[in-house]
Amino acid sequence: MKSASLPTLRGTPEFRAEAEAVLNEGESLSNLLEQAVILEIRNRKLKAAFLARGLAARANAAETGNYLSADDVLQRLDERLQEREAQK
Repeated sequence: MKSASLPTLRGTPEFRAEAEAVLNEGESLSNLLEQAVILEIRNRKLKAAFLARGLAARANAAETGNYLSADDVLQRLDERLQEREAQK
């Protein structure tokens, strides 16, 4: 399978110098940019899935009339946190 090229990234010389200054040993600027794009794609997919779950939960709550108060949600989250801390 052939690899595809991404569009050229334009920036100031200062921007390039900052990017090159944080490269790991043996890493190229292309590697850094590729990893940045991969992480951004992953983050956008996670965000889209999160929003979809939230919208589905909202629709389900509206359909069933089953809502939780903010206090109930915070109490449940506190209980889960205490359980996790106790497991440590």
